[in-house]
Amino acid sequence: MSIQTTDLCDEYIDELKISKQAFQSFGGRRAFSGIISTVKVFEDNVLVKDALETIPEGHVLVVDGGGSRNRALMGDRLADIAVKRNLAGVIIYGCVRDTKDLKEMDLGVMALGSFPQKSRKEGKGEKEIPVTFGEVEWKPGHYVYADEDGIVIAERNLIKS
Repeated sequence: MSIQTTDLCDEYIDELKISKQAFQSFGGRRAFSGIISTVKVFEDNVLVKDALETIPEGHVLVVDGGGSRNRALMGDRLADIAVKRNLAGVIIYGCVRDTKDLKEMDLGVMALGSFPQKSRKEGKGEKEIPVTFGEVEWKPGHYVYADEDGIVIAERNLIKS
């Protein structure tokens, strides 16, 4: 089903939070939506990998990377895990790498930018907690909708089957 954040805003604006952070789309899937799962890390992607391997199918992993542009938190290998597990997408408040490969993958990927250096591997951070960036709070269990026009969040599923 095609999702348009503009249409959601027109119909449900009173129920939505709109991220004011500008993100770039890096994945092959330009529009995506799903239930939010979260991790909060800083230049370390051990918990990102763990979440991609364990969160339920169809979810969107929201990664609060502190806005760092010093290391990439996901590349083609981690994105491949998400594709194989049929996740809807990944939104990273930080950077990605292997962008040529990411755009060929059937996965929604939004991030601040790209950076070639890989992350640290220390396992520090938190998971499944509310995180805040883009002037909105991203809560596990809420729904996120993303496309070229932006990212919106709702407490309930707004897409009719």
